Amino acid sequence: MRDLPLYSPGASVRVRPVDPAGHSRVPRYVRGHTGKVVEETGSRPRPDDLAARAAEPRVEPVYTVAFAARALWGGRSAHHVTVDLWQSSLESAEEAAP
Repeated sequence: MRDLPLYSPGASVRVRPVDPAGHSRVPRYVRGHTGKVVEETGSRPRPDDLAARAAEPRVEPVYTVAFAARALWGGRSAHHVTVDLWQSSLESAEEAAP
């Protein structure tokens, strides 16, 4: 089953703050952080499902998301870090706000 893209470039998204058992392609340093979608790069099978040898891995949109380096690690750096993330790892930053 293939999911439709939920986010457009410029959308503010938050990485779900989960620590799954087993393999995950979501770097720990971005979990729980908010970034901006740079682009949607197409749909691909979730590597977490592939690693678990799922009979039918989910196929989801993948997004390049930019995070301010200072938000991730502190300091005064003005650069951004980009990470490719599957849609199920993200939520709208507006919906995630308390």
